[in-house]
Amino acid sequence: MADVIVFDLYGVIARTQTAEAVRRIEEIAGDPGPSFWDAYWSCRPSYDAGQESAAYWADVAGLLGTAFPDVPALIEADLESWTEVDDAMVDLVHELADEGRTLGLLSNIISDLVPRFEARHGAVLGRFDALTYSCRIGVAKPDRRAYEICAERLGVQPSDVVFFDDSERNVLAARETGMRAELFTSPTQVRTLVG
Repeated sequence: MADVIVFDLYGVIARTQTAEAVRRIEEIAGDPGPSFWDAYWSCRPSYDAGQESAAYWADVAGLLGTAFPDVPALIEADLESWTEVDDAMVDLVHELADEGRTLGLLSNIISDLVPRFEARHGAVLGRFDALTYSCRIGVAKPDRRAYEICAERLGVQPSDVVFFDDSERNVLAARETGMRAELFTSPTQVRTLVG
């Protein structure tokens, strides 16, 4: 039985952007095309590590050689696109906490999103023993320090942790720190692997 379990947030407990949310962002950005999403993601590591929202969107616009017509609306649509959870995983977090497991969250998340997500989903976040947000520690996965800081906050060694993430790159990086890391597929998978 695994006593220390760490979860990624997006793609595991929280849902990723819906097609509708993506369309809304594109509409506000002026229907910029596929290159927009290349710029959006290539600039994201600094944003996840604590960069201000306006600076992030300026970087995205700079890569595209454009200016966005309504940056505040773009920021709002982007934040809103990252606020939904997977109810089955929320139930699993409560179940594991009720069993007395030590739970950690290790998420690449932007500063402006943290208070919004905590306001909406405080009940489930309150079940974690440690919340490790990239924007608050200044490094994002797959940086080795993110995993080490998460383990430190839980009071354990990385080798004591079973970690679930939906990104293979992040799983491989976690394994390099000594964590037992698994590519997340479902709540059933988690239940099977943690015993």
